[in-house]
Amino acid sequence: MAFRSTPVVHRSATRGAGLAGLRPDRVDGARPDGLAGTRPDDADLADEATLGRIDPMQAPWPGRTVVSGGVALHVRETPGTSPDLPEAVYVHGLAGSSTNWTDLAGMLVPRVAGTAVDLPGFGLSEPTASREYTPEAMADALLCWIAGRGRPVHLVGNSLGGLISMTVAARRPELVRSLTLVSPAMPDRRPDPRRLSDPRMALAMVPGLGRSARRALAEEPLRTRAEKVVRLCFADPARGSARRLDELVAEATHRATLPWASEAADGATRGLLGVWAGREAWLRAARVRVPTMVIWGEQDRIVTARLARRTVATLPDARLLLLPGVGHVAQMEVPELVARAMAGAWDAQEQGRWAGGAVREDCG
Repeated sequence: MAFRSTPVVHRSATRGAGLAGLRPDRVDGARPDGLAGTRPDDADLADEATLGRIDPMQAPWPGRTVVSGGVALHVRETPGTSPDLPEAVYVHGLAGSSTNWTDLAGMLVPRVAGTAVDLPGFGLSEPTASREYTPEAMADALLCWIAGRGRPVHLVGNSLGGLISMTVAARRPELVRSLTLVSPAMPDRRPDPRRLSDPRMALAMVPGLGRSARRALAEEPLRTRAEKVVRLCFADPARGSARRLDELVAEATHRATLPWASEAADGATRGLLGVWAGREAWLRAARVRVPTMVIWGEQDRIVTARLARRTVATLPDARLLLLPGVGHVAQMEVPELVARAMAGAWDAQEQGRWAGGAVREDCG
């Protein structure tokens, strides 16, 4: 598996030049799943000149534990370029952490002060006293933590973090200036083992029978496991940075020493599957009353992009951006394009140009 030593960033003097072969002013191409896409243009995407640049040598942003609203979370903070900027809170997915947002947060520093959180029991955050890891319990913790900050935030979530962020926005809209969902974990009930980084993970979840599978997975080298996760989450693993992979391995090595690591991963997985078994996720989406930008990679193997239109149709005030050739973690695979889409959405909201339900068809 080949990883480039630096993130793939293509700059051009032509406004609208994109990342890794994607033209954000014209996203074309056949849709293998029959799903029509969006065609973002200059009205949708912020000018590159208004954003920061990706630094291939940027280490994860400095971290510390912050107690707010009675909840202690480890966070990584990206200072904005001025003290009066609004705050963005970034929320990772099931197998992720606050380091998933390093490049995107760096690009958005002219627009927001960024705070990437480690959910309870993940990254460097300890579990809450209840030691509950369901999406509802983690949404409770995040909601209390944001409420304690005393001002509304731009809330950004990927995968499970998207579902959690959506829950917070549905319950306490006054805490959320805007919502950005990157491949949110809406109910996807496909029984397809190819959605797992290792098919043995399905067997490992079976009580009693999964012991040998769990042992075999635990004995696999951490770098091998990390590369499998990248292959699953990225449509094009060559876009991955070797530095980011090394950071992922280092973090996984440390996480393996934490006594609650397996408990948190298993509890969050079971909690997510429990939500997927019912209709609650869709009911929550219908209760969101804040402007929402939904960004979905069309080659997402974990949560199918077929759910994108239903998600946007259910959210009362949402826009959709589909990205051809992109997988489950667009903020890591194409951070430049995601940053332009997010900043463009914020601009449209502030300037009164926002209209939910905007989906530009690719008729080409």
